[in-house]
Amino acid sequence: MQILNPSRWYLHPVFIFACSIFALATFLVLTVSLYMEITSALEVIILKFNIDPKMIFPSKTGMTIMVLSLLITVVLAGILLAFIYYQKTMNLFRLQHNFIYNFTHELKTPVTSLRIYLETFIRHPLEPEDIKKYSENMLEDINRLTENINRILNLARIESQNFGSDVTRDSLVSLVENFCAGNASLFRGCRIRILNPSKALFEYPVNLFLFEMLLMNIISNAIKYNESEEPELKIVFKSYLQKVTIDFIDNGIGVDRQEARKIFRKFYQSGAEGRKTGSGLGLYLVSSIAMIHGWRVSVSSDGRGKGSRFTVTIPRASIANVREKKLWKRLKKSVFWS
Repeated sequence: MQILNPSRWYLHPVFIFACSIFALATFLVLTVSLYMEITSALEVIILKFNIDPKMIFPSKTGMTIMVLSLLITVVLAGILLAFIYYQKTMNLFRLQHNFIYNFTHELKTPVTSLRIYLETFIRHPLEPEDIKKYSENMLEDINRLTENINRILNLARIESQNFGSDVTRDSLVSLVENFCAGNASLFRGCRIRILNPSKALFEYPVNLFLFEMLLMNIISNAIKYNESEEPELKIVFKSYLQKVTIDFIDNGIGVDRQEARKIFRKFYQSGAEGRKTGSGLGLYLVSSIAMIHGWRVSVSSDGRGKGSRFTVTIPRASIANVREKKLWKRLKKSVFWS
């Protein structure tokens, strides 16, 4: 995004917008004020000379002024909405620019690393232990590439509503337990505990592909953004009168309060401690998946270094039967077209 010359501040869109709003608002105020003054003066003349008011005030005058005032108000509202849209567009452009830069870096780094390892294999004879060590490092780089590519593909699937798996009604507790057990190799080094004090099953209709994507992104974030010697994650199911919640509580780096509402935006990346890593899509995918199911996701933290709590809030099926039926139709339709 090109930065305007400071000497031409008068060409900045914000200044032009402010001047336009001020000019239209001033015109509206002056018009109404002048009309009121003229009306008051004419009323004095009517009373003094006993003139028929209809000759001075046509019946359409007041209506005309009212319509003009309404039209100007609509123009002001239109300019305001256009400005808000412009600001959001520019912000999205900036985020996309940052995303392209950072994502290119995320792709280039493992590719460069793989190239170095392969050149080492070709040019130098290596011991079996070195070969094993370098191969493990190469696998980590490949996993990193695969993760970034999958996030782009998953974003495309979600935004095109092509979810690609069957809808199932199952216990969320069982799904989480099976997912963690099936991906234990990916989460090694992190202590994951699943707590369900109420012992309920919490059966809900879910798209299995999307639900596992949600779990993968939340758990991966808890491990990736964690500087503890032993990363920990507690997944707690809680039951309330009108809702069910799933809390993902980690001992990671935490989230600043100012960023709590921003981290679910597309392409948003935390700039904490001068670092910007990742694609900026993981939590956006989490938020989108929750929204598709009619759920809500939020985050809370006591501050940097004090861990985070990501909460998925699910309305009880007995209260949201109509919403649940709509969810089945929407998800099944997406599967049909996939």
